[in-house]
Amino acid sequence: MISFETQYRILYAHTDVMGVVNNIRYLEFFEVGRNEMMRSMGYPYPQLEAQNIALPLVEAHINFKTPARYDDMIRIVATLKDLPTVRIKIDYEIFVEDRLVVTGYTTHSFLDMKRFKPVRPPVDFMDVVRKLINN
Repeated sequence: MISFETQYRILYAHTDVMGVVNNIRYLEFFEVGRNEMMRSMGYPYPQLEAQNIALPLVEAHINFKTPARYDDMIRIVATLKDLPTVRIKIDYEIFVEDRLVVTGYTTHSFLDMKRFKPVRPPVDFMDVVRKLINN
């Protein structure tokens, strides 16, 4: 299992008229967590793009627990539990201090950007994932 935490402050632009984070914003926060996790693994997303590989979203799920509000500092926990195949699933938890705000996951397909066809992840990416999951 690979897990990484990152902090992010809620902007006023993220909230609705009630001062609560608009629900669609959580997918953006998932992206923050996913990108920071990949960066922490030593394999930032641009390294995939340099090999003409994209990770389009194919499935998303969000469980709303409690609201986050303007100026809250959220803690995004992104976790990779299983080895990727042509798809990769990332689980997320978002907290304000110790209060759970949201849980969820996203599933992405490894996609050859030139042919627009699903592909297996690059060998060097899988080497990094295997090393970290086995630790």
